[in-house]
Amino acid sequence: MNVLLVYAHPEPQSLNGSLKTFSIQHLKAAGHEVKVSDLYAMQWKATLDADDSTAEPGARFDPSRDSQHAFAQGLQSMDITLEQEKLRWADTVILQFPLWWFSMPAILKGWVERVYAYGFAYGVGEHSDSRWGDRYGEGTLAGKRAMLIVTTGGWESHYAARGINGPIDDILFPIQHGILHYPGFDVLPPFVIYRTGRIDEARFAQISHALGQRLDNLGQTAPIPFRRQNAGEYDIPALTLKPDIAPERVGFSAHIES
Repeated sequence: MNVLLVYAHPEPQSLNGSLKTFSIQHLKAAGHEVKVSDLYAMQWKATLDADDSTAEPGARFDPSRDSQHAFAQGLQSMDITLEQEKLRWADTVILQFPLWWFSMPAILKGWVERVYAYGFAYGVGEHSDSRWGDRYGEGTLAGKRAMLIVTTGGWESHYAARGINGPIDDILFPIQHGILHYPGFDVLPPFVIYRTGRIDEARFAQISHALGQRLDNLGQTAPIPFRRQNAGEYDIPALTLKPDIAPERVGFSAHIES
């Protein structure tokens, strides 16, 4: 299996740094091919702007239009093109990051904004009264798997169904459903590590063992059963669930098959 690890933490000697090293070694020992995008080490440019295209700048910068033109005409900056090639190569993509202010670090969000070009990860497929593009389960990255490895200083109970921070599945929904499922990934349940400030050698050994098991089963783990946009459960083009689909449910959970 070809595995791409997109990693976002600024300190190599952190818990995240140790987990990244463990994951790479474990995957390679199991016979997988591994590529790593260490965004801080790469000094990844996080801002989406006119410099992402080698074309002559227009009168005004239009993120979608300029992204579409650069992708279609082969005018993207080389760092974007190289990351897109990694995504095409990968069978499985792992995003690893600390949960900062209820989301991913800005450098990883910037990776998504720049690499997910119009025509590469969105804006593809037929848009009509019966179909609204190839997305949410379809698209250019369909057939690939993805998983999050997330660390957080909060307790697991803080992210429980009635926890003060809100359920972890709700917090990660925009990433798992919107960033990963949208362009077609089958999204595996996340691997979340809580109370990162309270990890000693014994607990790190337990975490590593559990992570190793998850990595060993990347190809067999059942993905989160997100509903597919064009499978008949949504009214198009309104893109709302049909009245007979989970009528008692609203919010994020309504878009996951029970």
